[in-house]
Amino acid sequence: MLKSIFSLLSLFFITTVSVSQNENPKLVVGIVVDQMRYDYLTRFYSKYSDGGFKRMINEGFNCKNHHFNYIPTKTGPGHASIFTGTSPKYHGIIGNDWFDKTLYRNVNCVEDNSVEPVGTSSKDGKKSPIHMIGSTFADENRLFTQMRGKTIGISVKHRGAILPAGHSANAAYWWDYDHGGNGDWMSSTFYMNELPDWVKEFNHSGVAESYFKTWDALYDINSYEESGTDANRYERILKGEKQSSFPHRLAELKNDNDGFHVVANSPYGNSITTDFTLKAIEHEQLGKDNITDVLTISYSSTDKVGHDFGPNSKEIEDTYLRLDLELERLFKALDSYVGKGEYTVFLTADHGAPHVPSYLKDNRIPSGLFDSTAMLKEINELLYTTYKVSDLALSRINNQVFIDHQKIEAHNLDLQEVKSVISRKLLTYELISNVYMTSEINLFPIPSGYQELLLFNGHNQKRSGDILFTFNPEVFKDTKWNQTGTDHHSGYNYDTHVPLLFFGKGIANGETVKRTRVIDIAPTISSLLGISFPNGATGQPLEFVID
Repeated sequence: MLKSIFSLLSLFFITTVSVSQNENPKLVVGIVVDQMRYDYLTRFYSKYSDGGFKRMINEGFNCKNHHFNYIPTKTGPGHASIFTGTSPKYHGIIGNDWFDKTLYRNVNCVEDNSVEPVGTSSKDGKKSPIHMIGSTFADENRLFTQMRGKTIGISVKHRGAILPAGHSANAAYWWDYDHGGNGDWMSSTFYMNELPDWVKEFNHSGVAESYFKTWDALYDINSYEESGTDANRYERILKGEKQSSFPHRLAELKNDNDGFHVVANSPYGNSITTDFTLKAIEHEQLGKDNITDVLTISYSSTDKVGHDFGPNSKEIEDTYLRLDLELERLFKALDSYVGKGEYTVFLTADHGAPHVPSYLKDNRIPSGLFDSTAMLKEINELLYTTYKVSDLALSRINNQVFIDHQKIEAHNLDLQEVKSVISRKLLTYELISNVYMTSEINLFPIPSGYQELLLFNGHNQKRSGDILFTFNPEVFKDTKWNQTGTDHHSGYNYDTHVPLLFFGKGIANGETVKRTRVIDIAPTISSLLGISFPNGATGQPLEFVID
């Protein structure tokens, strides 16, 4: 009798544990839309299908007041922060590139010369997450499942594929589109020594070449009333075109625009991302057992179209209407392959974007472009006049001034005095709003203001510069590329306010205008899965999102 009771209790315990384990989604899909302002959800809402953005809103949870909590709002820091649950202060990805104080040159956030390209000879294959300090929630899921739960990262951009997937990923794949790339998907020896057969087959399928076609408006362009005029002086004119308006004949433009680069700079870069993702889901058997897998997808072409044409363009509206259909295609495939209600998705962005400064000026809204190259030259001229030492200021990347400490020591100069001279000079520029010495930022016990908080969270003591400065609203760097289109970097709402949508297994249905932060996403997914938070996470779970 006792033995029978024990057997029944054992069976009950095993069944309970099994059910508990199976409550987790079979697949978590983290989607990042590069350069997506929050208002792209609302401006274009009436034209979206029922199966993309609207499905996430209607079936899931919409965080309407979601923001980044640091400066600079760039692609590399954005992707790292979303998946590590912390800010650049701790994960170390302080920009897409930064000035390395040891190497005395700029380094890329995923640069790794210790690895080799796989599937390409391009130097863009020499990439890994080596510079990112700490784990992602995908790493923690790998550890929790004894490495049985897979992680795959996919993006046209290398940093969009690599940073979200983390250090222990089975694979990260990015597209060989830049510098005369061949349009193949590639990886690096950090992950593998050879591409899987399914990737090779995809690369040889001709899918990439099929996107050298005409990009015209998806719907009647006269119905795009949410955007400005089609041809205007606020947009970049592609090489080979006479104006910036539709249609854009990519087959005719490819020779003048770096081949596959012109595809990446169109909505079709998002289309090939979905094409490749669907193959990855199938061939990697993602979500086919009860051990949770993680798939990260970054749709990069939205950023490229935004940089070219700006937030008020017909092109950006068309790109989002097409992306909405890509999401619908992805969700239908997940319903079929993984099972409806068996997967969980979140969608957010790595940063937003301001309107084109010249467009704002024409509408009497203060804005401007700042020549930071000329500024660095003027600073060095001032320092030479003061100290008779040339090139004391080495770099001004990411609105940070890096000083040559070796020269400071060699000439027995007072570092704080040099910083003060530079800071006073920076404050004379009309378009610069605030200047901070990093020694001050390091001493902030609790940042006293919103901007100070963002600078504090974006500042890494080892990697950041000696002086940080911020621009007035709607101001960014004056380069030949920024005369038209848009850019991003600031702590203002247009750069920090982005969508955050959850839907699928374990997600409540609803919405909130409570302020949420980018660093809260990874702890929320970790809580949903019942795994450890990423080891450097500083965010908090959004308990109202979890059902």
